[in-house]
Order: sequence, then C-alpha cells, then structure tokens
Amino acid sequence: MLAGDSGHTVEFTRRLNHVGIEAEQWVEGARVVAAAPATSQIDPDRIPGYHQQLAECGVPMVARVEDLFGTVDAILVETQDGSDHLAQALPIVEAGVPLFVDKPLATSTADAGRIVEAARKRGIAFGSSSALRYALEVQDVQRRRDELGRVLGVDAYTVAVLHPRNPGLFHYGVHGVETLYALMGTGCRSVRCLWEEGAEVAVGRWADGRIGTVRGIRRGRYAFGFTAFCEKGVEPRRVDERYFYRELLKVLVDRLTRGEWLLSPDEMIEPVAFQEAAHRSAQRGGEEVRLETA
Repeated sequence: MLAGDSGHTVEFTRRLNHVGIEAEQWVEGARVVAAAPATSQIDPDRIPGYHQQLAECGVPMVARVEDLFGTVDAILVETQDGSDHLAQALPIVEAGVPLFVDKPLATSTADAGRIVEAARKRGIAFGSSSALRYALEVQDVQRRRDELGRVLGVDAYTVAVLHPRNPGLFHYGVHGVETLYALMGTGCRSVRCLWEEGAEVAVGRWADGRIGTVRGIRRGRYAFGFTAFCEKGVEPRRVDERYFYRELLKVLVDRLTRGEWLLSPDEMIEPVAFQEAAHRSAQRGGEEVRLETA
C-alpha cells in the first residue's frame, strides 16, 4: 500500500486484515502486508495518524514505494490528491506491479488516459473506482435489470465539498459521478453544470438520448443516493454507508487475484472526462461542454 491522507488507508486495511472491525465487514483473499509513505497537499496532517493506525494493525512501514516491488502482489494508492496520482502510479506500473488507484483516478482526462494506457501497455491488472460504484443499492438495481428494464435516466446525489487540488466534483463529488456511471454506463456526450456555493448540479446528455444528473451537496445535511428511472419502474435509493468499502474490496480482490481489470478503460476514463467537463461548464456559467475522452 502507498499510504497517504485517505481514510481508506486504515478502513481498507481493517477489512482485509480482519482487525479492529466486526466480522461482517471482513474481506477474504488478500492482506495488507506492508506500506510505504506518501505525501499529499490536501490533508498532510492526517498522514502520521494513519501510519500509526497501520502499525496498530500489524502493518510495517518501508521507506519508499520501490521497497515494496517484488514483495507484494499488488499495491493500493491511498492518497486523496488526484493531481499527484499520475506521478505516484507510473513507477508502480513500470515495475509491473498490479495496481489500484483510489478516487479520483486523476484530475484531468489526459492524466487518466496516461495512467490507463501505461497499465494496458505493461500488461498489469489495474483498477480505479469510488466505492459508491459497488454500493449494495447500486448492485440491487443492476441485478434486477430483467425486472426493471433498461435504465433510462439517473439522478444521483453526493457530498461535494471542495478542494483546489481536486477541483469541482473531483474531490468528493466523484462518488455521485461514479454512482451515475455504474447505473447509466458510458456514452455521455456533453455536460452542463449549474454551480452555487452550497451546491452544484451537473446534467449529462448521453448519445442515445438519456439524461443523467449529479447533485453535489455542500450545505445542510448530506447523504449518498440516487433515483433510477427504468423502463418498468422508478427506484429511489439512499445508500447505506456501512457496506460500500467491503463491497468494493470484494470485487477488487477477486479481479486482481485473477489478473483482471476492475473496469474497462472507458469506464475509468469517461467519469474523469465528465468531471472535467462539469468543472469547465461551471466556470463558464453553465455553458454546455462536450466531453473529451481522448
């Protein structure tokens, strides 16, 4: 693990190593056996505390990420700063180590494309995702496709606090964007974003005529959830926040163990393009902005 300022540093370790958390949260098939320190310009004061908690979980700290090469089967990059993920990921990819980059994959489509393409060329298992993509409520709608019919539209909502290093929806709004994409799939062609200090709403137009939205909440009580508008039903869901880490890790461990990608390249790159377009639209007063995924 590349251990930085993401709370997932500890939360993922607890679930994988079966320590400090109830048994219903345990994930089988992998353990965090070592960690290397990572820097961050978002919440650097959190890092020493997280490293101490890793030690309490029995995870030793090595001096640098290169010391993990050849000793681990995969590396999780657990830093919040998407602006740094390209620089953090490329040495791991070049070493041929399977890799997971936590959200956001990157803060530009260009950087996201470079990470994904480097992993593809090196032939390693790779993934990046928000845990919300694997929320039980999302999985339920996906499982019931025969009953509900095709998803025709989704209104997702999420906390969307801001940080200049992860502009716009990239910081926490990414959770709503990935919820949207888990249910709608790829194919968005343009985004229009209305922005206010307390909230923003990004409206995406899919090439097949469907519309999906993300409401980012910055004022009042927040929650994660969505309404899925399907051919045969309307499914309003508030996400239970207790289980999405577990559900992401179950899928991730299975895919990395098999040497497979967590998602397709398009499924990882297009949400970044959506967030980038939404940010540009907000800066332009709500102007419609086309997605650029290449």
